[in-house]
Amino acid sequence: MHREKRPREFYVLAAFFVLFVLFLYGPLSAIVILSFQGENGGLTFPLNGVSLHWFANLFERQAVGDFGGSFRRSFALGLMVMVTTVIVSLLAGLAFRRKFRGATSLFYLAVASLVVPSIIISLGIGVLFSQLGLQPAWYSSAFGAHLTWTLPFGVLIMFAIFNRFSPSYEEAARDLGASSWQSFFHVVLPIILPSLIGVGLFGFTLSYDEFARTLLTSGAYNTLPLEIYGMTTNVTTPVLYALGTVTTLFSFLVIGGTLAAIILISRRRISS
Repeated sequence: MHREKRPREFYVLAAFFVLFVLFLYGPLSAIVILSFQGENGGLTFPLNGVSLHWFANLFERQAVGDFGGSFRRSFALGLMVMVTTVIVSLLAGLAFRRKFRGATSLFYLAVASLVVPSIIISLGIGVLFSQLGLQPAWYSSAFGAHLTWTLPFGVLIMFAIFNRFSPSYEEAARDLGASSWQSFFHVVLPIILPSLIGVGLFGFTLSYDEFARTLLTSGAYNTLPLEIYGMTTNVTTPVLYALGTVTTLFSFLVIGGTLAAIILISRRRISS
């Protein structure tokens, strides 16, 4: 058997994709490589030995920076944003399945924050808290600022999901005697669950590495992006690169775990 010859366009597009990947991950690879500097290594090439010294140094007390505390705050904030984004986006998607007065205006109002500069959102929320006599904090003002970023994306995704969702499944469930709640929990929710996991992942990752909307709303305690930014002006050792490598690896683990969960749920749904 003769394999069909690929057209020239295939190789052009493949080369373009390779260049895109190099452009996307090239700077990241430099950070990863430099994080393995030897004990006497610096912040630039060439490497002065190879070791895990700076990764071990992450777990020691630092003169500048609070790695553990900032990571815990970013992780907790990401989980809060993720859960809220999933719930609100799901409810909005269900609500907009039926037409109601003011739906168009409400939709544009919900996505309006996407076109407002992030730093303006941060400044506005910070000023509002100050005027109300409230102390800005990562779990309150920063939480609200992050939701102005994640909720529009979550709502748009849920709209796309329900636009492709056939109501015939629910109609069949009702014909078999299922109530509205039973139809939702046993028919609708299992079908859209992989998409909901995707919305949750989207909300978590957007919140976890958000900088601009956190800058003026986090209060006295930094999240991880703010802590890393602050360290760039003080830390002069490769421990900063080690931190970047660890946090990047953590992000990839979260994404990989989420994709594995989506694939597992999809296979179970197909087999059943």
